[in-house]
Amino acid sequence: METLHLPLKENSYNIYIGSGLIRNSSLLQEQITGSQVFVLSNPTVAALYLEPLMESLDGFKVDSFLMPDGEQYKTLATVDRIVGELLSKSHNRNTTVMALGGGVVGDTAGFVAASYQRGVNYLHLPTTLLSQVDSSVGGKTGVNHESGKNMIGAFYQPGAVYIDTDTLRSLPARELSAGLAEVIKHGILADAKYFNWIDQHLEALRSLDPAFLTTAIRRSCEIKAAVVAEDEKETGRRALLNFGHTFAHAIETGMGYSGWLHGEAVGAGMVLAADLSWRLRRCSLEAAAQIKSLVNRANLPVAPPEALDTEQLLDLMAKDKKASDEGLRFVLLDGALGVVQLVSDVPMEKLKETLAAGEALCEK
Repeated sequence: METLHLPLKENSYNIYIGSGLIRNSSLLQEQITGSQVFVLSNPTVAALYLEPLMESLDGFKVDSFLMPDGEQYKTLATVDRIVGELLSKSHNRNTTVMALGGGVVGDTAGFVAASYQRGVNYLHLPTTLLSQVDSSVGGKTGVNHESGKNMIGAFYQPGAVYIDTDTLRSLPARELSAGLAEVIKHGILADAKYFNWIDQHLEALRSLDPAFLTTAIRRSCEIKAAVVAEDEKETGRRALLNFGHTFAHAIETGMGYSGWLHGEAVGAGMVLAADLSWRLRRCSLEAAAQIKSLVNRANLPVAPPEALDTEQLLDLMAKDKKASDEGLRFVLLDGALGVVQLVSDVPMEKLKETLAAGEALCEK
């Protein structure tokens, strides 16, 4: 087992990475604050991992709730049902909410924990690659509104994150690719050597080689933890972690949070961001094409869905959380792979060129 520490001014915590952590009762029980545990999961994950987790929590009063599987269920209506369940089972302020699942479960559980009785302890057991390398780290919690992704939420840190790499063995190929989008993103924004390492070892990652997966999980968590430690509540540098996300969130919202996985939207969003970076002469065409090639090899979309036209995407992006009084803001390459910058003065004609490029993104 490997341990990463996320140092914050308050509520610092550890990220544990290893095999069999769901069955490590002593480790899991260290961070439980009272006698009650409330496990939030979904039917797909629960069928595989809820029973061994319950065995690891022997001695506690444990209740569970299974929310429907899918981004479209990450809503206030689902939160209301979960809070109702907590109240009906008499969970008090000392309870521990435990997230067992991917990003949807984790974001929802974190928001419930942040708001239930003004904040209770919560622990994260991410079971998808995407949640292990990204959404479980950093304390962003929240749910969607029909007009915008993650528009309702809070910054609320878990007591610990337990990344059980064994859970990736049951991950469908499409979900694995979705997770690779966030792995690739970390290389683009912070570490060109890591990007090249991913490029060289992509097939090993896609074949679930445990050594290469553990290396990728650790490095991605290191990159994100370092940024979060510097800027916990996204007042500055943390926004750089959103490379491709202005486009991705517009795609997800436009698709009604169904049809495309978050990582698939991020894949297309990163190619759009690379193309826009090139059109603004912020990077070479070669660097932009490298991003598109790796995204494509990871079996991810490299263009937005045909169902959304340029004007629809522009309208949806105007509602993005990163928009400010100055207008739309994008995280774009700053000269080369591994360096990015938050940019707010993007000419509309260049943005429209990118949105209209389709499959010809990052090509002359």
